[in-house]
Amino acid sequence: MTCVKGVILDLDGVIVDSEHLWERSWIDCCESRGGTWTHEDTTTCQGMSAPEWARYLAEKVGTPDEAEAIQAECVDYVVEAIHAGQAPLLDRADDLVLKVSAQVPLGLASSAARRVIDAVLEQHGIADRFTATVSSEEVPRGKPNPDVYAEAARRIGITPDTGIAVEDSSNGIRAAHAAGLTVVAIPNQQYPPKPEALALATYVASDHGDALDYLLSRLR
Repeated sequence: MTCVKGVILDLDGVIVDSEHLWERSWIDCCESRGGTWTHEDTTTCQGMSAPEWARYLAEKVGTPDEAEAIQAECVDYVVEAIHAGQAPLLDRADDLVLKVSAQVPLGLASSAARRVIDAVLEQHGIADRFTATVSSEEVPRGKPNPDVYAEAARRIGITPDTGIAVEDSSNGIRAAHAAGLTVVAIPNQQYPPKPEALALATYVASDHGDALDYLLSRLR
């Protein structure tokens, strides 16, 4: 079995309960412009970088030139919600972050905008536990493309074949797998990954405690 030299976590749905905040921001933004947002739209946008989903939303409401304004509006909404305490840590996520980072370099590969990543890590006092954090707006393509995971692996100083990614969503699992990382899935209960995506995971955990036990077993 390959020696594990680093672990990379997703943010939304793995560290904090925040997926609903993104969906709410997209619904409000779309409806304020006369459009209708569906669950299918949410599924499509999960994993996209901020510029990608902003373009998607702008085109959906017929104002493609407003993509930058839409991105700023939605990111502002989520950051304000985080500061208001509406993005709590998921059960045992703090335990996972603390125990894993004590053993190997810990990275973050998130579809969230940089401002959102920084707000979450500061709000919960865990920024210093990460060797590096990467937003998909900092790489050419968002999830399900591998770019954000490949960059996170590079920044924490590992090759993908020696790393494990922890993900909750279809596009996140696809991205980590495409990057060459071993994938541990903690399926999102509200937005469950599709079966064909979940099949790409090496280990499917029942919860964060189960995921942590698996990670620690691989790190010993």
